[in-house]
Amino acid sequence: MTAPNLSWFQIVRLGLVQTALGGIVVLMTSTLNRVMVVELALPAIVPGLLVGLHFALQVLRPHWGYASDLGGRNTPWIIGGIATLAIGGALAALATALMTWNLTIGLLLATVAFSVIGLGVGAAGTNLLVLLAKRVAPPRRAAAATIVWIMMIAGFVITAGTVGHYLDPFSMQRLVMITSLVSMIAFVVAVLAVQGIEGDAVVLSKPETIEKKPPFLQALTQVWSEPDARHFTIFVFVSMLAYSAQDLILEPYAGEVFGFTPGQSTKLSGTQHGGVLLGMVLVAITGSVLPAAFRLSLKTWTMLGCGASAITLTLIALSGMMTLPVSFTALVFLLGLSNGAFAIAAIGSMMLLANAGRHAREGVRMGLWGAAQAIAFGAGGLIGAGAVDIFRLFANSGTNAYITVFLLEAALFVFAGALASRIGSSTRFDAADTGPRTADIGGNIWPTRTSESGS
Repeated sequence: MTAPNLSWFQIVRLGLVQTALGGIVVLMTSTLNRVMVVELALPAIVPGLLVGLHFALQVLRPHWGYASDLGGRNTPWIIGGIATLAIGGALAALATALMTWNLTIGLLLATVAFSVIGLGVGAAGTNLLVLLAKRVAPPRRAAAATIVWIMMIAGFVITAGTVGHYLDPFSMQRLVMITSLVSMIAFVVAVLAVQGIEGDAVVLSKPETIEKKPPFLQALTQVWSEPDARHFTIFVFVSMLAYSAQDLILEPYAGEVFGFTPGQSTKLSGTQHGGVLLGMVLVAITGSVLPAAFRLSLKTWTMLGCGASAITLTLIALSGMMTLPVSFTALVFLLGLSNGAFAIAAIGSMMLLANAGRHAREGVRMGLWGAAQAIAFGAGGLIGAGAVDIFRLFANSGTNAYITVFLLEAALFVFAGALASRIGSSTRFDAADTGPRTADIGGNIWPTRTSESGS
């Protein structure tokens, strides 16, 4: 007998954990970033490196997943991760305020704070996804992924708007107070949201003893040896690299080539995120609401999203050289729509494949993919911006530099789409497992376990 599947209400409750996580993180990547650059007049690379550090620390995600596999529970790691993140958020605000008194001490504390933030995000985020992968019924996973990601974006929007209102008139003391309050509220919300959900499980399968568990590196090697897990890791890295490479160059491109004002380019970012949300909802509807005959598989949506992203990026590049029948703003919206469709389908596939393969390795798999995503996302923006600077040295104009980078991103999406065509194509049986686990997500075959399982 396995643990009961989560209800929609329980899925929404877990989405509140993502809302809390997003509420803290957005202050680190947006508000504190602006304060360091504008109010403190620091080089933009300073907050850039601090944010990059928080991404780099998420390379430990496989370890957090492995740790939860050892104990068989995810809730303690989710709560511990959010607590760590909340402490890191408060410390980061304090460090920013200290920079006005002693820059060296402030930067040292900020380095510690953003490291703590990275550890907290990795531990909480990884184990939240593992819990969803274990307890959400396969037909609901695309919709569940959409819900929790929309709620994370809601955390961005609600926190940014509310904090923006109460920060004026601005002072460092007010910054520290409000950031600490947001961190405390986020922690309380997350604890209440996750309380009792995993405890409802009734699992009759006998868990492995710690003595039988392999060391972390051995467990990681076992997961990497699984063709589906290894292939999906590569896909996640390539696709997220393509996804994030335009982050730091799309708005400058709009300003330099199309003459957008700062306000107009900021609205452009909102347009893109609106497309992302619509793409996510579209996948959720086709995956859970429409009759079975009209549904598209997660693999199909992933491939279509990657292909559409490649086409749209190509059109965005061409729009800098010629007049197209579609406006630049419309193209940016279509890019968001394509990105949202592929991203949420990939996340749904991630939750599905976490249960495919060797028994009791869900946490390590999810951690491995989360690390690949975080590293690619952190590197993508820097690589995209750096590539524009490099190509400026050889191109005749800045426009040509942007166009070259957008076309390279399109090529990455084509490669990612080719990788997506092979997602979940293996069916493996391990002697240590209780039965076969089908990982084909391209059709109507979902993961099956013919006897007891550890999910």
